[in-house]
Amino acid sequence: MAGSTPASLSADAPATPQVVVRPRKARSISPARETWRRFRRHTLAVTGAIVLLILVSGVLLGPYVWPVAINDIDFTAKLQGPSLAHPLGTDDLGQDLLARMMYGGKISLAVGFAAMLVALTVGVLVGSIAGMASGWVDAALMWLTDLFLALPTLPLLLLVMYLFRDSVKKVLGVEGGAFVLIVVVIGGLRWMPVARLVRAQFLSLREKEFVEAARALGASKVRQVVQHILPNALGPVIVVGTIDVAAAIIFESTLSFLGLGFPSDVPTWGSMLRDAKDYLDIAAHWALFPGGAIFLTVLAINFVGDGLRDAFDPRRVL
Repeated sequence: MAGSTPASLSADAPATPQVVVRPRKARSISPARETWRRFRRHTLAVTGAIVLLILVSGVLLGPYVWPVAINDIDFTAKLQGPSLAHPLGTDDLGQDLLARMMYGGKISLAVGFAAMLVALTVGVLVGSIAGMASGWVDAALMWLTDLFLALPTLPLLLLVMYLFRDSVKKVLGVEGGAFVLIVVVIGGLRWMPVARLVRAQFLSLREKEFVEAARALGASKVRQVVQHILPNALGPVIVVGTIDVAAAIIFESTLSFLGLGFPSDVPTWGSMLRDAKDYLDIAAHWALFPGGAIFLTVLAINFVGDGLRDAFDPRRVL
């Protein structure tokens, strides 16, 4: 029959292989990895993190590389500029500024991070209770938060330091008492924005489907907070925490500059600025280095905070 294929030909023809195309499985990216990827694309944040890492490494490891005592007095070398013997110069007593800068950096950074932890702890606790309790408990805690927000921070900080510094130093020692008092006072006056932010996050998250599902399965309020709500509210809290570190460093420098911080023989960046103010015309380097360290540290922390804010917000395009 015309147009038909012979049986022998069709039997000998090789069978066409069946190609099975399987859809490629989309690779899932964890939220933490996605946040890290977004943070790495933020140039200023990465730069700030590198600068902050260098500063922290310098104040922690520097004394092992430059083992000079911070209180070694040498009147023959006073008010010298940077040199090989004293890379950052000396002060009016001939003390090495590099050694004092590294020691003061440890104190300033420790105060900043410790005060941030105090502020975050109090703020998260108050905000969590207010966000979950509602009713009169929420109203009372927010009234207390508004009351603290209305207080003038710096005058109150100066007043508390003046009234309690001597009694605390008698109990905890001169340097330890000053550190604890400064950290508690600064952290105790910086928790209010954290509390408001956490409360807002809790009010939004507690109505989400995953929280309602946990509630329907019989999860207690504590379990809802610890396992479901708080982990999803930590992103903005971390961002605020970086800002609190910068603010605490500035507050500590202000207290030391005014003579209400650490003892005069304990160098901090703020106290070094205070001591250098009368020698700006003949030894500008004395104020330049601690002032520059405060500026770089606060700027780097703010850059890191901006990067974390953008990384935790998926609506922002990086």
